[in-house]
Amino acid sequence: MRFRNGIFIITEDNHCPLYNIGEEMKISEGILNLPVAKPTCLTLANELLYIASDDESYERLQYGEKKKTKFDCGGCTGLIRFEFKKEKGFETLQMKLLAASERKEKIKNVAQYAGLLRTVETFEPLLDDDLLDLATMMEFKDYPWGFPIVQKGDPGVNLFIIVSGRVEVIDSEGITLAEMGRGDVFGEMSLLSGDPVTLTIIASEPCQIAVLNHKNFRHILTKFPALQVFFYKLLVNRITVINQQRAEELASGMVGQIADIPVVELCQMINSNQKTGVLKLEMENTRATLMFNEGELIYADINNQEGEEAFFSILGLNSGRFKFIQGLAAADKNRDVIGGFMGLIMEGMKRLDDERE
Repeated sequence: MRFRNGIFIITEDNHCPLYNIGEEMKISEGILNLPVAKPTCLTLANELLYIASDDESYERLQYGEKKKTKFDCGGCTGLIRFEFKKEKGFETLQMKLLAASERKEKIKNVAQYAGLLRTVETFEPLLDDDLLDLATMMEFKDYPWGFPIVQKGDPGVNLFIIVSGRVEVIDSEGITLAEMGRGDVFGEMSLLSGDPVTLTIIASEPCQIAVLNHKNFRHILTKFPALQVFFYKLLVNRITVINQQRAEELASGMVGQIADIPVVELCQMINSNQKTGVLKLEMENTRATLMFNEGELIYADINNQEGEEAFFSILGLNSGRFKFIQGLAAADKNRDVIGGFMGLIMEGMKRLDDERE
């Protein structure tokens, strides 16, 4: 089978789990190259190879002008649209040399950013090649003094890592709550929970920040387990600090509305403070129960469903009342732990994220 050459560019992205607008796919002499540092989508690969082997033209003549044919791939939960860009990148020897020079310069720039990431403690576990892959997925931005990097109420769609400089965390009254510097991370709580940003962060001096979008953040969590552990611990630590007063109230029992304290945060507070007791949740027609022994989940029940799947369903509750009762019966203390708490939380949050999309 003969495949035509072609370079295609993504022009529209509607919840595609892998690829972004502006990324390119290339078919050259029957060889398909998809965006760098991304996993291969077999649905998209098959679509491209079918297009390259079909008689349909990449471009058509309309009213005396060339119009690019638009294609789409919607074989999973998302959709992307792409169009023909050009047949080949470079054809003459001179142009090939120019292409090689441009690739070399691009690699040099990426290597420079990978070197910056190497100085950040978060990425110490990664190999050099992994850092290069990570750098290709990040956008490095420079912010002047006083610039609002994120503002309260903004959608939580990016992760920010400070490469140089410092930032201030500001509340709604304009009071500085904290400062962060090189290697510090922000935006992860809104990114993982899907909630809007709750505080404003401004550059307190000129700074450079690596920005990772939601889609690529999910990709690196899957590709680099060490980073998954880091961000989980970071999330737990942040929630523990923010909810210290709530956590102390757990000692004598606590009641409240799920809308005020999400189930994910309740469970993380119980786990990080190694509490033993029963968390009961009540909605209009639903009753749910979670049992913890020294912070570890040992029982989950909702609508006659038990175990891991019940826990994942409970994490998705967003209304109703909760009550934490300290202590367990002797028989309940002998129950086995339901998996590793960290893994359960990460899997549960991933499922919630998938449902929102």
